[in-house]
Amino acid sequence: MRIGYGSGSVATGAFGTVPGLMLLPYLTDSLGIAAIWAGVIVFLPKAWDVVLNPVAGRISDRTTDPRGPRRPWLLRAGIGLAVAFALIFAGPDAGSRVAQAAWVLVFFLAAATAYAFFQVPYVAMPAELTASYDERTRLMTWRVAILAFTIMLAGATAPVIRNQVGGRDGYRAMGVVMAVVILVGVVAVYRGTRDAPVGTVEPGTGSLREQLRIVAGAQDFRWLLTTYVLQALATGAMLAGVDYLATDVLESEAASTILFVCFVGPALLLTPVWARVGERVGKKRGYQVASLVLAAGATLAVLSAVAGSAVAFVATALVGVGYAGCQVFPLAMLPDAAAVDARRTGSNRAGVYTGVWTAGETLGLALGPGVYAVVLALGGYVSSTSGGVDQPGSAVVAIVLGFSLLPAALTLLSLRWLRRYSLDAQTVDSAFEDTARG
Repeated sequence: MRIGYGSGSVATGAFGTVPGLMLLPYLTDSLGIAAIWAGVIVFLPKAWDVVLNPVAGRISDRTTDPRGPRRPWLLRAGIGLAVAFALIFAGPDAGSRVAQAAWVLVFFLAAATAYAFFQVPYVAMPAELTASYDERTRLMTWRVAILAFTIMLAGATAPVIRNQVGGRDGYRAMGVVMAVVILVGVVAVYRGTRDAPVGTVEPGTGSLREQLRIVAGAQDFRWLLTTYVLQALATGAMLAGVDYLATDVLESEAASTILFVCFVGPALLLTPVWARVGERVGKKRGYQVASLVLAAGATLAVLSAVAGSAVAFVATALVGVGYAGCQVFPLAMLPDAAAVDARRTGSNRAGVYTGVWTAGETLGLALGPGVYAVVLALGGYVSSTSGGVDQPGSAVVAIVLGFSLLPAALTLLSLRWLRRYSLDAQTVDSAFEDTARG
């Protein structure tokens, strides 16, 4: 069941990685869209998801199907996601930049809509798959390991495909290949969870607004979500900056692939280690340590412009070590909060919890490239339709700062809210014991 469930990260990892890595450069360096407007195009569909995700969660909570409330959405929305993703980069060579930008916006919006109805039910499932505090960490270990592998596969190969084919055809070919990868993950998780158990608690009563108010009143969930959103903003900015750092600072297109391998390689090796750390010191303490490691790596990356590629690669690898833990722990802590609520009330709001969570994550990941685009614009970045433009020194400084000190500061800031989180193994287990006695 762990591998079957974790395979869904192939779809979420590909969609979460490639647009953040490739879409902003596609708009600025292939379509010639000004950086500030490219940032708007990247942000708007994600902002739509912020509104849509809680709705998708409530719908999945109330879905009645022999296959369970979540699994039908995995297949329906997953197929739509794959198709829409391929179309984002498949626009015709229209003479109008406005028309080309509109094409990207429409199909990115369609993909984001499909993604909401795939991701929210998918992330909601662990609260129903097991009642064990530690088993959720093990479940997330497999999910994050597969996620890390997918990020490395998609993030490393997408630029290679684009560069090998060249021009806009390179982006089109990359879009089709990544759509196939997404489809593989969709089918794998649908088949891999066909024998998985589902919870027996009833869907939460009341309107969506009432349920959102209840979820918003859960303090531990609120502290955890705030931490995760700020870190999503940080990693979103770093992801958006990879291609710019490789091309304009390290002056090597191949460096974008190496940076991705450095980022994800440690995560593949160390995700099980972070899980063991969590079992020894607790999820919260492990999350704090992982966050500090991520921030340290991002801070070191500020030296990339003067110290060269080696330092950039080492810094990115250190970020990858921390990033692995910053995925394992919050994703294992989220179902604890949802399950405690369900056991205490007898109402299943896992979908609403997850909808709010993914809305926050989506907002952070959307704001990351948007904020990075603003940093580029402030630095005077020059857009073009063919790339290869010599950027002014101010733009190079902006590229480096947006990739390093900005995400480091956001990650450190997030720890202010993580300190307030109070759920631990004893608290979670006590909730289940109280329910059993009741």
